[in-house]
Amino acid sequence: MPTPIIAIPADTREIEGYYWHATPNQYVNAVVKGTGATAIIIPALMEGNDIDSILDRVDGVMLSGSRSNVHPSLYGKEATEADGPYDPARDATSMELIRRTIDRGIPLLAICRGIQELNVALGGTLATEIQDQPGIWDHRRPDVPTRDEMYVIRQPVRVKEGTCIASVLGTGEIQVNSLHRQAISETAPRLAVEAVADDGTVEAVSVIDAKNFAVGVQWHPEYWVESDVASGKLFKAFGEAVKAYAATVRR
Repeated sequence: MPTPIIAIPADTREIEGYYWHATPNQYVNAVVKGTGATAIIIPALMEGNDIDSILDRVDGVMLSGSRSNVHPSLYGKEATEADGPYDPARDATSMELIRRTIDRGIPLLAICRGIQELNVALGGTLATEIQDQPGIWDHRRPDVPTRDEMYVIRQPVRVKEGTCIASVLGTGEIQVNSLHRQAISETAPRLAVEAVADDGTVEAVSVIDAKNFAVGVQWHPEYWVESDVASGKLFKAFGEAVKAYAATVRR
């Protein structure tokens, strides 16, 4: 059987006057090294992507983190410049992609911005600049010189008993690398909260009625997928779901 394929929706970037569709290498590397699958990047378009045609050809979907934030208009809030930057083309691509991926029972892993997209796509809302709220930690990335220091595993989260994440990582406290200034506010009706930080911030969710693996995490398992045990286990579980799906639909 051919190697399974995992699709990653791109971010948009303007560099030297050129419009780019791109995703950070750490996510592509995590797909290849953590799941054994092949990664492809879906261009971020306001219109023109035939989502079902794309999904006909892939065996899993991963939503990456990004510097951009989901546009507040998608969850009924007013957009301000302070809550940006935004990437409307990624929003337009990801929202439909998420819904159709879940409807079709294709394995889904949503990371950082991805968990926020997942929540909005299914009817939830987001809180912005959470570090300014009483009792909430500063989850933003630390001001350090290297990316390894930036993504250091430093924050405890508590995994709830009986959840999908618990079946992979176990119940109780784990250490993660969670870097963000937005988070889930109202959880979408179709999502179950699977892990939280000690300040109450939602750190992991799953889709309640999903036909397959459909999990979102606020932290960054992709960065240490080859060296951190919990990160590797999460990608292994995602990869196993992808391979099982591929074996069913490609046989």
